[in-house]
Amino acid sequence: MTTKATSIDIAYRAGVSQSTVSRALRNSPLVNEETRLRVQAIAKELNYKVDKNASNLRTQSSLTLALLLCEDPTNDDSLINPFFLSMLGSITRATAQQGYDLLVSFQQLSSDWHADYEDSNKADGIILLGYGDYMDYEEKLNKLAAQNTHLVIWGPAQHKSSVLSIGCDNRQGGVLATEHLLAKGRRNIAFIGDASSHSPEFQARYLGHQQALKAAGVPLQKNLQVDAISTESSGFEAANQLLAQKRSFDAIFAASDLIAIGAMRALKEQGLRVPEDVAIVGYDDIPVASFANPPLTTIKQNTKLAGEILVESLLKQIKGQEVSNQLIPTSLIERESCGEKR
Repeated sequence: MTTKATSIDIAYRAGVSQSTVSRALRNSPLVNEETRLRVQAIAKELNYKVDKNASNLRTQSSLTLALLLCEDPTNDDSLINPFFLSMLGSITRATAQQGYDLLVSFQQLSSDWHADYEDSNKADGIILLGYGDYMDYEEKLNKLAAQNTHLVIWGPAQHKSSVLSIGCDNRQGGVLATEHLLAKGRRNIAFIGDASSHSPEFQARYLGHQQALKAAGVPLQKNLQVDAISTESSGFEAANQLLAQKRSFDAIFAASDLIAIGAMRALKEQGLRVPEDVAIVGYDDIPVASFANPPLTTIKQNTKLAGEILVESLLKQIKGQEVSNQLIPTSLIERESCGEKR
């Protein structure tokens, strides 16, 4: 019967202490490179596997992070905004690079995240993606923060909230989108998306839209703002509402790509051409945006960087290090939905 190798065996072969073996296998900077490589080579030769359960008992850590995806209204049964699928991939990679496992769970907004995960030692901390109506759960997030829950959310930093937040600079994104439409000669720009405090990310995009109009000396037309949630059907209905009310517009800034794609369909059904009659800019740069007809100009959020910062910030919080809210810059991806400069 073959005896399973232990860290003591590796320490004996390498001529180092057992604690040095442990540090070397964790890639600790306290171990010099020569020793680290020698220890790791011996561990590989002996087919040694770290006993995570034993290690976790010693450190009182699960070495696992929980990623909670909250349900979104969608046109299919997935209930996941496609933007978050790219975020899922980047968070998974970033977690693995830090030597942690990732527990992914689909959550209804009514569930008790704290009791289900960190309190039961399933995970050392929680990353939250998606939240629906922000006003419905802001108080709950603040309670979790007051209980010292290790929690970071993807979204806007709210001045009343103590929850750690990482998000894109939505106001800057709104400025970029509107400046682009203005540069194309468009002046009657509709905004489709909820611009209230119930949807702070969309609200920030609308504020950026207002800022760009003001800087260009173009009056804001409040009757060109129509509420919509981030689905194709909602964008379709909102664009039809603009058309039914005979509101004059030559461009649409949609608060998400899904809204933009729905609006494009509504325009097409009414005999309007994109971009000849109406130019459109979306937001998120989801994969389908480049395959829309015409391909959609959009504001890109850097999901790779976002995943890395979310994981790094949560781990700093877990280790008791100083953390702060961060905004990630956006960029404009120009495609054919806005046409040539007029």
